[in-house]
Amino acid sequence: MEFRKNIETLLNDFLQTREDLFLIDLKFSAGDDITVILDGDNGVSVQDCLDASRAIEFNMDREEHDFSLQVMSAGLSEPLSIPRQFHKNIGREIEVLLNDSSEIEGELAKVDEEKITLVLRYRKPKEVGKGKVDVEEEKEIPYSDIKKALVVLKF
Repeated sequence: MEFRKNIETLLNDFLQTREDLFLIDLKFSAGDDITVILDGDNGVSVQDCLDASRAIEFNMDREEHDFSLQVMSAGLSEPLSIPRQFHKNIGREIEVLLNDSSEIEGELAKVDEEKITLVLRYRKPKEVGKGKVDVEEEKEIPYSDIKKALVVLKF
């Protein structure tokens, strides 16, 4: 248990020196394989991952406790999980899977500590006559209702 606490402390100390980076996940396997997933307000570079890895490895004694360490960025295919990740993706299209299994896709417009706001754009039939009309509306979604949220990749 002390080993894990040491790793967490070293990682937190590193992140305090780099306020643009933040922790997404820290996993320990039974065989002491450690996986650190980072994200950043301006993305995460290979150098950022190296710096985080060195901050941990250079301060731990492998003779005392053997471990393997992987430090990586939260790729584009990873779900958004914390408000800071949502905030850095304002203006992008995201797809949200809700707890009731419904899906919503829209442009991420606003983010706060309790909810996100999406701008939904779609076409609906005119109330009178034939044809369709463009509709744009905002929808607020509390984090507690979100099962999974992904950035929509467009090529």
